[in-house]
Amino acid sequence: MSVGLILILPIMFLVACSGPPAPANGRAAKQLAVSSAGQKARATALETARSMLGVAYRFGGANPRGFDCSGLVHYSYAQAGIRLPRTTQAIFRASHLVDPREIQAGDLVFFNISSKKIAHIGIYAGSNRFIHAPSSGKAVSYASLGNPYWKNRLVAVGRY
Repeated sequence: MSVGLILILPIMFLVACSGPPAPANGRAAKQLAVSSAGQKARATALETARSMLGVAYRFGGANPRGFDCSGLVHYSYAQAGIRLPRTTQAIFRASHLVDPREIQAGDLVFFNISSKKIAHIGIYAGSNRFIHAPSSGKAVSYASLGNPYWKNRLVAVGRY
């Protein structure tokens, strides 16, 4: 065997073994699928909430005849195939908290209204706005996170 061939063979093996990257392992592929499925579910929940704009507030309501804040979130996510707890506190405890600077459309926004506990919830719609069922006498509507009332009461952002 010539000296040139001895030098070239190891280089050929290295080049042959450096093909395209190996596919993601099972766990990484599953995380990507879950992330993609979650993103799709959040988009569906947001679209459902948008379709409920104008529906009257109803204490304890969780259907298109009337909503309270957690009822709107519960219903919207159910239409996306995600079963959430029914109350704002329970939804908060079950959600995955994210940095508010990383908020995405369909994420949940949690507010402290008059006590130390989470008492209000909405669905982030993008452009610094969220959809919620505000209070008695009002209807499902948009509100701005830039509004000082909501800005000062925002406690957390959650994701499913």
